[in-house]
Amino acid sequence: MTCITYISHLAYILTFHLSARETMIILVGGEKGGSGKSCLAQNLSVFLTQQEMDVLLVDADPQGTTNDWVHERNQNNDVRKIPCVQASGNIRETLLNLKDRYSAIVIDAGGQDSEAMRSAMLVSTHMLLPFRPKRRDLKTLDKMSKILRQAIALNPDLTARAVISQCPTLPTQAQRILDAKEACLSFEIQPLSSMTFTRNVYDDSDENGLSVLESKDAKARQEVINIATELLGDK
Repeated sequence: MTCITYISHLAYILTFHLSARETMIILVGGEKGGSGKSCLAQNLSVFLTQQEMDVLLVDADPQGTTNDWVHERNQNNDVRKIPCVQASGNIRETLLNLKDRYSAIVIDAGGQDSEAMRSAMLVSTHMLLPFRPKRRDLKTLDKMSKILRQAIALNPDLTARAVISQCPTLPTQAQRILDAKEACLSFEIQPLSSMTFTRNVYDDSDENGLSVLESKDAKARQEVINIATELLGDK
């Protein structure tokens, strides 16, 4: 599917959810920390806000990274504020109680196998699982694939996709990215064609409560747009 087709299909999906008042619940999680889950959750929330959706961020990571980001963002009057709540433990009922108030909920579950992540999987419409193209990240695929199969058995409407994140930019490292995608497929987790590369702008934006979508880095902006359109359009 071409990028234009993805964007067109995504526009249809978002219009449907807005008109039908059905809430997208997008979970960003996994077992390994450091792969950019909080960063992706934050950037996805800004992307959806730019599509004129009412977005809620749920920070279910004990480190509170996303909650801190929202606090920084809400001090800036030049950007659109995004509400955030912190939650832990079994958050299924919390999400069900909140979903009628928003058109999209984005959950940062952090980098661990937690009760919050597992309970969120039961009510989410989408799940994004970031993996760096590194052995220590890919070693978690076996366990995550088992958790995912259990969740989909109870929530067959869940669309789950892997994304290879923080990829090296050197062309000589391209095989590592391909190998990471093959590893995801071997555990029956479909990887997105889109990915993120190692760029300072992700950290620089995060420190100011901003998204790369609000930066001047066209390559980083396109990476987030590609991930969002592919994940949310694949339904």
